[in-house]
Amino acid sequence: MFGRLQELEDRYNQLTELLMDPEVLNDPKKLREYSKEQSGLEETVQAYKEYKQVVKEHQDAKAMLEEKLDAEMREMVKMELDELEEKKKALEEQLRILLLPKDPNDEKNVIVEIRGAAGGDEAALFAGDLFRMYTRFAERQGWKTEVMDANYTGIGGFKEVIFMITGKGAYSKLKYESGAHRVQRVPETESGGRIHTSTATVAVLPEAEDVEVEIHEKDIRVDVFCSSGPGGQSVNTTQSAVRLTHIPTGIVVSMQDEKSQIKNKEKAMKVLRARIYEKQLEEEQAKLAETRKSAVGTGDRSERIRTYNFPQSRVTDHRIGLTLHKLDSVLDGDLEEIISALHVQAQADLLKHTEQSE
Repeated sequence: MFGRLQELEDRYNQLTELLMDPEVLNDPKKLREYSKEQSGLEETVQAYKEYKQVVKEHQDAKAMLEEKLDAEMREMVKMELDELEEKKKALEEQLRILLLPKDPNDEKNVIVEIRGAAGGDEAALFAGDLFRMYTRFAERQGWKTEVMDANYTGIGGFKEVIFMITGKGAYSKLKYESGAHRVQRVPETESGGRIHTSTATVAVLPEAEDVEVEIHEKDIRVDVFCSSGPGGQSVNTTQSAVRLTHIPTGIVVSMQDEKSQIKNKEKAMKVLRARIYEKQLEEEQAKLAETRKSAVGTGDRSERIRTYNFPQSRVTDHRIGLTLHKLDSVLDGDLEEIISALHVQAQADLLKHTEQSE
């Protein structure tokens, strides 16, 4: 571990020199590339420097015990040694986590797809609640949200809504939200006051760049049609809605939110690229000899991950056994506690897996 840490510190120092090189300063591409690499190393290198300082202080304190000291001074040195030992262990643990493989998609924007599943109108209303929850969470993070396409129901809510969240680290925060979300409540349309259970599915896709997913025009079939509103009625007479079919994978994306066919096609291409990228990631993971299912789940949208119970104002994340009694707050976008707990569990699982592999 420490050999790897020294390599990272050496690279960090090399990058510092490169970033002062006039040739690099005059090359925006290299400047951006090196700055990004150094920024990614900074936390690990600073923690390693702190660790080396603590090790030195620990050695100095041990050497002092070899000297002739009065009882009071000896006791003080022993106390300092204990403190340094604890600090050393904590930094070692921190460094192990910092050396874990990074998800290359963590800093990306995301495309979120929410669909009402089991439960009819109630499921569509719940899909609307989830949409508001994620948009409120995005606001709290200072991120931007843009609806790409939506299929509204007559009573409010969505059969389906697709939207983009733009912001640094959006995928790292939201990647564990993919799966089936379950709601337990008395529907507004229910006169008998019985509790119903409905579900909505969420898929969080990292935005894919052109260079990551190559799509050939010959592989796409483009169909255009009139947009429709709730109940299927036509909302305009021009063929502005677009359906893209990626022939090699069979992935289909329809977009009708914009009045312009060109804009709908642009949005559809973004979603198509993200879905193809997600499919490629899934295939790569499936090829691994030891496909690991982490404690926070596989990201499969059919996997039930969380229950929102209205009568008890309770939210339970089934993957980590976390229950919070603050449903209103969570649905208003207060997801930080749940997301942090999922992140910690994922790190612990990855650390365990890494140690077993060594």
